[in-house]
Amino acid sequence: MAVFNLRAYDDHEKVVFCRDPESGLSAIICVHSTALGPAVGGCRMWEYNSDEGALIDALRLSRGMSYKNALAGLKMGGGKSVIIGNSKTMKSEALFEAFGKFVNNLNGQYYTAEDVGINPDDMAIVHRKTEYVLGLEGRSGDPSPVTAYGVYKGMKAAVKHRLGRDTLEGVKVAVQGLGHVGYYLCEHLRNEGAELFVTDINKESIDRVVDNLGATAVDKDDIYSQDVDVYAPCALGATINDTTIKQLKCSVVAGAANNQLAEDRHGDVLKQKGILYTPDYVINAGGIINVSFEMEGGEYKKQDALNKVDEIYGTLLEIFGAAEAEGKTTNVVADELARKRIAAAKA
Repeated sequence: MAVFNLRAYDDHEKVVFCRDPESGLSAIICVHSTALGPAVGGCRMWEYNSDEGALIDALRLSRGMSYKNALAGLKMGGGKSVIIGNSKTMKSEALFEAFGKFVNNLNGQYYTAEDVGINPDDMAIVHRKTEYVLGLEGRSGDPSPVTAYGVYKGMKAAVKHRLGRDTLEGVKVAVQGLGHVGYYLCEHLRNEGAELFVTDINKESIDRVVDNLGATAVDKDDIYSQDVDVYAPCALGATINDTTIKQLKCSVVAGAANNQLAEDRHGDVLKQKGILYTPDYVINAGGIINVSFEMEGGEYKKQDALNKVDEIYGTLLEIFGAAEAEGKTTNVVADELARKRIAAAKA
């Protein structure tokens, strides 16, 4: 496999392959850019089909973190890590301690935090071996509620731009993925009077949202074809692809998942269909904004973090306006703006 020739490589500064036979750890740490500051991005634990698949996912997520942090106005670069394995059966203290040692060897070039398949307790174990961990209990804690809040604010911006509505009352939203972020998002949406159509691979997660929030459950394969105003992908990435994009009946795509477009060209297809795409790494930046306040020094104050997350609304309106004025897709405009900020920092 020619790593440097991979499209996702995108001039990464560093890629570290981590192996610890005793604990069973197989992990990859990607540092895309430290131009704006130390690379920051969560650790994901997933049972990938191949090592190449894990690498490509880590590279794409790492680059996305560079762009996310740049557009959020944070003094942080972008990085990401993945642990290859089943998060339900392979976790152990030895595994996370081994991962912590690899993170520590980077001497602050990369800060890790939780992501899919990882929880604060896991990160506490990693923290035994390295200080370069964010989002721990007693500090900013679980970033999921703040990520969801940012997605909620971003969805309001998209609905304002595309539908001309200042409120989500009566807006129909199809939410795919009801984990921590997805559930908290549904709470915000329901509190404002949105009508929810939801799905997840876990029936218990669906039942919880249906019972607590009055949502309508739909089959996982039918979520794309719902006659709704907004499709909110909140599970894994690439759900906007050649197969699903034909089924969409929404006016807006706005959700928490990373790398929602399977390929950049799908942004063009959405534009042609009259669907407003809300760039994923802009709308889901709430969690990283939240943990960034741990790095500011002094006491962490949640309200200060939420005030910063509120800026996602204005950033998205700026991107939507520029895309319309320049005849470009929103994902292209966001990428261009992020690259300009990173290049300026390097200069």
